[in-house]
Amino acid sequence: MKLRALLAMSDLRLEVVAGDDAALDRPIRWVVTTDLLDPGRYLRGRELVLTGLVWRSEPADSETFVRALADAGVSGLAAGDLAFGTTPDDLVDACRRHGLPLFKVPEDVSFATVTEEVVRHLSGARAADLTAVLDRHRRLVEGTGLGAVLDLVERDLGMRCQVLTAAGRLVAGARPPDSAALARAFLSASRLPHYTSDLDASIFAVGEGAVCRAADWFVACAGDFADWPAERRALTGELAAIVALERARLDDRLSTEGRRAQEIVTAVIAGALDGGVADELERSGMSAGASVVAVAASGRGGVGPGEVQTVLAEILPGTRPVLGLVDDEVIGLIALDHDDHDGLADHDVVVGQVEDALNALAPGLTGGGVALGVSDTARVPDLRGIVEEARQARRLAATRNSPVCVVRHDELATHVLLLASVPDDVRQLFKVRLLDPLHAYDKVHGADLVRTLETFLQYSGSWTRTAEELHLHVNSVRYRIQRVQDLTGRDLSRLEDQVDFFLALRLG
Repeated sequence: MKLRALLAMSDLRLEVVAGDDAALDRPIRWVVTTDLLDPGRYLRGRELVLTGLVWRSEPADSETFVRALADAGVSGLAAGDLAFGTTPDDLVDACRRHGLPLFKVPEDVSFATVTEEVVRHLSGARAADLTAVLDRHRRLVEGTGLGAVLDLVERDLGMRCQVLTAAGRLVAGARPPDSAALARAFLSASRLPHYTSDLDASIFAVGEGAVCRAADWFVACAGDFADWPAERRALTGELAAIVALERARLDDRLSTEGRRAQEIVTAVIAGALDGGVADELERSGMSAGASVVAVAASGRGGVGPGEVQTVLAEILPGTRPVLGLVDDEVIGLIALDHDDHDGLADHDVVVGQVEDALNALAPGLTGGGVALGVSDTARVPDLRGIVEEARQARRLAATRNSPVCVVRHDELATHVLLLASVPDDVRQLFKVRLLDPLHAYDKVHGADLVRTLETFLQYSGSWTRTAEELHLHVNSVRYRIQRVQDLTGRDLSRLEDQVDFFLALRLG
């Protein structure tokens, strides 16, 4: 409520003694009664202070008292005249100097009556806030969207807010100066809500505890939430709940387009591109003959397939990439727009954009990660092959210990794919049997046999280049390689034994 509302309370009969009309628009947060000469340390700001002037023993005391109230950010002062019969001129002068509105309380009106009436109006204002929140819910359900809700919040409470995705895309509200910086603050904050002084914004999660931050939206509000009254913080929680409802309503997986995309992915994997699926592909920008790249992704740790799909829908280029879920693996199809005949340049650009976006979201994948495989390009009739290629690349990415791992199709033509397809226990046994004797010998003698072997294979068995790389005499290299053969029973002049050692080292 505002100070001018006091004048409308007929039972109080308060009279303005000092203060212009503009000052009467100051808000009242609470009402406090005091007779201390310097009560500043007990005040938090925006109070209506009631005083019986017991603190006044001489005119100079008025300056001390009023200055303390002004410094504390008090909204207004109401003084009783029982002791003096009238409001002292020195008090009126001090209030005018400090711009503090002063009200005269009639002799027959108790401070308890004033306090009770003001508190009743403050409680009514909070009830009105609750009514406004419910009205915002109603407006949202009626389809006016988040923009209307944020407009109401700013108009009614003077609080400017925006809703953004973890990737920094603005969902609703006025565009902030630096969306990317807000997103980074949201992803990296140790706890939420979080105030970032650089941006002077408080950040609230929409789905805290329900989804990983990389797949979440957040609300950014101007100012430090620690300075807000409890009512405003509670309202922000209500706003976050409203945003969560809107996000669920817009969930692409539940929309008609999302269901069609799932049908397309299922049909492509089954090799059943009939006329209906072809029509859906064309509506998605993948007409006959268009170049398409496929991606496959999975989460690990606390990142589930639904969250991976949400992340990909946010970061994949194109107006609406086709996304579907198959056996906890997210499959995506992206139409390429390119100027050259083979689309290779655009393929590299797309992969680079996706990898950069995933790395930017990595702080929001706490306790988990995303493995992504990317195919080569293909024309629309040949999509099944590139989907399988992307899935193979995804399996390879899943074997690597990194929060974000992207494997491109060209890695599938190397020995790495073969190693990834071997069961973990078999790979471990192969490595242990071949390399453990060398590790044990190095640990006791410091002979550096493993490094020597790796360098020897790197230079295709060249004694001279190995010696130069290790800063050794050639005879020292020959001695070490002989010791490797003695310990393992292998012959490094044979190609098959060289290959075995090479693969074992790659498994290390």
